[in-house]
Amino acid sequence: MTTPLEDRAIGCVAGAAVGDALGGATEGWTPEQIVERYDGQVEGIVPPFNEDWRNARPIAPYHKGDGHITDDTLMTHALIRVYEKVGDHLGAYAMAEHMVPELMGERQWIPELEADALPLQRIFLAEKWIVARLHYGHVDPREAGVGNIVNCGAAMYVAPIGIVNAADPDAAYAEAIDLTGAHQSSYGREAAGVMAAAVAEAMRPGATADSVVSACLRLAKDGTRAAIESVCEAARGLGHWDGSFAALRAAVRPYDTVADTYRDQGLGARRPSRTHSIEELPLALAFLVIAKGDFRETVLGGVNYGRDADSIASMGGAIAGALGGLAAVPGEWVEQVGTASRTDLVAPGRAIAEVARRVHAGDVTRRRAHEAAFAGLLEA
Repeated sequence: MTTPLEDRAIGCVAGAAVGDALGGATEGWTPEQIVERYDGQVEGIVPPFNEDWRNARPIAPYHKGDGHITDDTLMTHALIRVYEKVGDHLGAYAMAEHMVPELMGERQWIPELEADALPLQRIFLAEKWIVARLHYGHVDPREAGVGNIVNCGAAMYVAPIGIVNAADPDAAYAEAIDLTGAHQSSYGREAAGVMAAAVAEAMRPGATADSVVSACLRLAKDGTRAAIESVCEAARGLGHWDGSFAALRAAVRPYDTVADTYRDQGLGARRPSRTHSIEELPLALAFLVIAKGDFRETVLGGVNYGRDADSIASMGGAIAGALGGLAAVPGEWVEQVGTASRTDLVAPGRAIAEVARRVHAGDVTRRRAHEAAFAGLLEA
């Protein structure tokens, strides 16, 4: 029999992959361009935005669309494999000792490359930083994220941390902040902590979209907190994602370092700041609020918003999938994305649920040992 832990974990991981795959086609474009290209709003799996996708963007010649998962899911699944190997909580040194070998050690099917390759050959520059700094630079893992592009690169794959710390957002936040110090700094690292906390809260029985946002606001710091508060407040006055994009963009604009013209950024883009935030996490939470936790509508909001659509839809899909379990994720999307990507979307969720169960048992043992030891300190 499937436990709620397993069901929610599978829903989270599969939901993240589905959101990632659907959003891949629309990444980098505006809502207006998306409607023009697809003769209306996207409602499922669609072909690549550029028919000549191999040559349209030489720096990123990836086959996005057609149900292909992107680097968001590749990194998420890699982190799950690291958890399976370690069998316990992770810190910054796990990034050096286990994640780096995952990225540069074993070939696997990369859907966007349509080939067997190393994950390192697909992940983008801010993620290649992990290997450059830790494997080649031998930097202290606790400090390796300093100097990297500040973006959503860490937040996009930390959902498994929320599952391992299911129902404990504070622990999820702390673990994500520790682990991703080897990858990101500033508001990129902060977003990773808050995203992990969002999933941990969503895993809790009785959790809702509103309780997820409340947990995020309680833990988030500086510009990340301000951006979530602003965008979610705007979202509460909106009845559907259709027609919401201008208001949500206006709400996040003061905190976002990426220009309104997504690929035309100024010198202040992606630099450390205490007053700014990544755009993706606040928007994912906003679409979750508008959809009242419904998976399909949360994901489609992110997909049709454009800009960093794959990460927005993937984060929203992870949280909504954790709230509703696998049944909340449309079965046809799970099947189509899994088939198109030649990737099992269910097994990784089942695997991380088992890790979470074992880690929790270890936590209980350690906590009881500490309680007994501390009780001895209180004896007269």
